[in-house]
Formats: sequence, C-alpha cells, structure tokens
Amino acid sequence: MTLPELRPVPAGRIDAVDARTRTRRSVTLESFHVARTPVTAGQYAAVLDADPARPRPRVAPPTGGRSGRSGAGQDRTPRERDDVPVHGVTWFEAVRWCNAASRVAGLDPAYRVEDRTVRWDVRSAGYRLATEAEWEHACRAGTRGAHHGPLGAVAWTAEDDLDGPRPVAERLPNAFGLHDMLGNVWEWCWDYADTARYGEYRSLRGGGWADRAWSVRAGVRRASAPDARIEDVGFRVARGAVGEAGVPAAQGWSDAADRDRARVPGLLPLGWTPLSFDEPGTPSDR
Repeated sequence: MTLPELRPVPAGRIDAVDARTRTRRSVTLESFHVARTPVTAGQYAAVLDADPARPRPRVAPPTGGRSGRSGAGQDRTPRERDDVPVHGVTWFEAVRWCNAASRVAGLDPAYRVEDRTVRWDVRSAGYRLATEAEWEHACRAGTRGAHHGPLGAVAWTAEDDLDGPRPVAERLPNAFGLHDMLGNVWEWCWDYADTARYGEYRSLRGGGWADRAWSVRAGVRRASAPDARIEDVGFRVARGAVGEAGVPAAQGWSDAADRDRARVPGLLPLGWTPLSFDEPGTPSDR
C-alpha cells in the first residue's frame, strides 16, 4: 500500500494577510514535509482498509465494488479512478484519515479526536493537515505572485471545462516539486477561518476545477463547516514535529489567538457566530 509521497519544504517566512481586519503579520516557519499531491481516492481507501484501529466486519463485504471504503469513499462508484484526488470529504474525515495514516506508518497520531473537539500535538511526527501559513509557503515555493507558474500549465480550473477532478500530477509542479497546489480540488487546512465571524469553519486553500482564475490564487482562502461535504474539496497531508512540546501553537497557528479573536466585545454584527471554547486557557484546539 502506498502512503502519500512527501517532499521537503524548507524553513522560511511568509506574510499572513487578514482581509477582514486589514492586518498583516510575518510568520516564520520551521522546515516540514508536505505531500507531492492531494490524497488520492486510491490512497484514501487503502489507508482506511489497512488501519489497524479499523473495526473488521464479521461477514464478507458485498460484491460489486471495492470494500473498505468509508466516509467520502462510500459515494464513489467502482469506475472512479484511483489517481484522482479524493473529494467530497469533510474536515473531520480528513483529520481522522491523517490519524489512520499515522497508525499504518507506525507513527504516533498527530490528533486527539473527541467528538467535535480535535487537539493537535505539535511535536508529533504523524500525518496532519498543513497550517494555512505552511500551505501558502509550500504553494508559493519562493514566488511572490498570484500563481507559482502560468495558470494553464500548473492548474485545472473552469477554463478547462471539466465536470470533475483530474488525475493528480498531470500539470506542472512548483519549484518544491508539488503538484496541484492550485486548482483541481480545494484543500482543507488546519486553521479556523475566523473564530469571531464564522465559528468553527475551517479554512480551504488552492481553488478547484470549477473555479475561475480569480479564485485560483496562492493568497485566496475559502472556508466551510468541518462536517460539510463539498464536491470540489479534498486535502493534502503534511508531516513534521514543529513548535514546542505542550504549547498549542506552531507554524502561524495559535490556540490563544483563536480564543482571543472569538471574544467580540459589545453587540455582535449581524450574522456573526463567535466560537465558544469549553475550557478557557486549556492547551487545546477544538
């Protein structure tokens, strides 16, 4: 069984821009590894099949399709190619898949999952989702423009008139050897989008096969609920022990910053849904 192929991403610095508050901050990143492509349908199913923590059926699976698929994979037909990005997968499913991949690889899982609460051990070497700062640094690969190369050469977008994702790595990689960072499918990241305005929504980056060029840029972000199943959304994994043991902050993300942002003084603007954290000050993230 093939786990995602990882590529090294060097340490660096990136400017994180907050469009709502119109602020900019500089993020210094440690080196880490990130998958060469988004997780494919074949990898997704194979890891779930091989996960030693997966409950085993007492009876033979029904005929007519590949067994062992769960979550987003249950909706796929046997005709779908194993080399397309898995898509229609929720953030929670992506996190659980990361833990399954860690168990398959003999690594300590990066996440502790309790219902809708997910905590990241930043010193774990297990598979995980990239932070937004890591994702953008990996996508840009040293470039500074909206795209790391000519968009038609590096990304599948609405200009290609597709009705679904294309097999991974058909378009040119960036300078770090990463394919499909732009276009094909949006990719879940670890971070909350905005704990003041959007509650538990998690960030998405990269753009998808049905998006126009304006949305398929290194700096564009989108967000959705962690249990939302969206057709053009997949994920890519990262690995790397970062940050300090016991401190819930690393690579541009901070639990304390999430909590602080969720504290909105005075009357709430219409439509805002600040996230409620259960145990103030506890090293965690939901």
